[in-house]
Amino acid sequence: MLSRGKAIKISIYLSEGATHKGVSTYLSILDYLFFRGCSGATVLKGVAGFGADHHMHSAKVVEMSDRLPIKIEFIETPEKVEELLPKLQEMAGSGLIEVQETTVAKPAEVSRPRQEPTREHLRIEGRAQMMRIFFGESDRWRDQPLHEALVRAMRAHDLAGATVYRGILGYGAHRRVHRESALRVSRDASMMISVIDTEEKLREFLPVVDQMLEEGLVVLSEVAVIKYSHRAVMGTEE
Repeated sequence: MLSRGKAIKISIYLSEGATHKGVSTYLSILDYLFFRGCSGATVLKGVAGFGADHHMHSAKVVEMSDRLPIKIEFIETPEKVEELLPKLQEMAGSGLIEVQETTVAKPAEVSRPRQEPTREHLRIEGRAQMMRIFFGESDRWRDQPLHEALVRAMRAHDLAGATVYRGILGYGAHRRVHRESALRVSRDASMMISVIDTEEKLREFLPVVDQMLEEGLVVLSEVAVIKYSHRAVMGTEE
């Protein structure tokens, strides 16, 4: 475990495609550091660079190079570094290892596992209202997809929850059939948002829907709710 004071930072530079005994070198080194009790290590992947061969390597959208630079960094005590370094030199092969003196101003702290609250089974039953809103996928509100804007508005109005469904086949008021196929995705498929809450809260939200929905269908229906959930029972903190 590191403490405040003098320490050593090790940086190991490798090629992403380098292997050690049939396994990626950076993974082998990371396993070695982990199982030898190293305080921590980070693997960083470059997007462009060149090494001793003086060949430029870069990542492209269509072709990901396996020769990109990989950097492994870790900080340890001088005694631990002296113990680990001989094996790291053997594993790194043609890679570069940099040793740098550093100072630990604040050591990392081991996070304490958060105590999960105990839960009791809870069953809720009652009458509620379901609101279903039907519209087209291409419909928008203030330059954003209508379904996203409606869900955000529902969340802002503290409605219990909402689910967005995308239709794969259907037609609306214009009698045009919209279908999704393997080769073509409809740009105006049917969309439906379903939300269940009390009648009072849904009625309060209706003016918002009326403002945002230019063309579509809103349906309210009564439902019987049988909800199984868990209520957290929080213990007293010490």
